[in-house]
Amino acid sequence: MYSEEYFIVYPEGDIQQAPGRLSINQLVDINGYPVSLPLQTNKQLVYRITQITRKEQRRGCEIYHYLEQLTADELSEYVRF
Repeated sequence: MYSEEYFIVYPEGDIQQAPGRLSINQLVDINGYPVSLPLQTNKQLVYRITQITRKEQRRGCEIYHYLEQLTADELSEYVRF
């Protein structure tokens, strides 16, 4: 049986299972869930998906989503005033 597993890779190199498939430039929270826009504040941890790689195996595929943490200044663009 073929299966796909999804992972997020933090900037420090830590890996965690992700809730599902994500896309490039998508904004996610610390657990890999998509963030609703507009944001309430720029004082929260938000990451952007910068790269996606696939690791094919005999019985399935592992998909890795690489994260980049956004700064407070970058998050200001997404905050509702």
